[in-house]
Amino acid sequence: MAEADEPANMEQLLARVEQVSPGARYVSVGRMMDAVGRRSFGPVLLLVGLILITPLSGLPGMPTLSGLLVLITLSQLLLGHEHIWLPDWILRREVPRARLMRGLTLLHPLARLLDGISQPRLTVLVKGLGLDVMAVVCVFLGFVMPVTEIIPFSASLVGVALMAFGLAMIARDGLIALFAWTLTLTTPVLILVNLV
Repeated sequence: MAEADEPANMEQLLARVEQVSPGARYVSVGRMMDAVGRRSFGPVLLLVGLILITPLSGLPGMPTLSGLLVLITLSQLLLGHEHIWLPDWILRREVPRARLMRGLTLLHPLARLLDGISQPRLTVLVKGLGLDVMAVVCVFLGFVMPVTEIIPFSASLVGVALMAFGLAMIARDGLIALFAWTLTLTTPVLILVNLV
């Protein structure tokens, strides 16, 4: 079960981010983190994945910043931390709110679909050792993110994988985790093909 101060599914997460800094031109990473909560790793991972499949992924430096968020966040999960800490220089980074809102609006149908099919199953894949292995894979994806700056659409592919891992953690859904694993195996192949 999700804690009271964290979103329980994708639609709740989208709604919380949409309520951040109304009327402002920019939204900081710190404000978005406060909206989704800093006591659970799944919502943060889901947020990063969602950002990467919106038009924000095209902003210079956004894939690299997202990779750093994943690296710092999931490393803390592996170290057994219960609260997420991020350096101030990351928390102060801002994104255009209008662009963020456009992307989130497009994601609502997907959120409704995934929330409708996600449920606790194959939970061995999303707890204990399974959770640790997912975290290691996400750290690997974080390392890959800077390379996606130069390969078209690869940041979005990584974003879908991270989104799926985050949703799997929130919903305790091992089937969605398997889907994320499949995407993760595809990402390095795509990057190598485009670099050769």
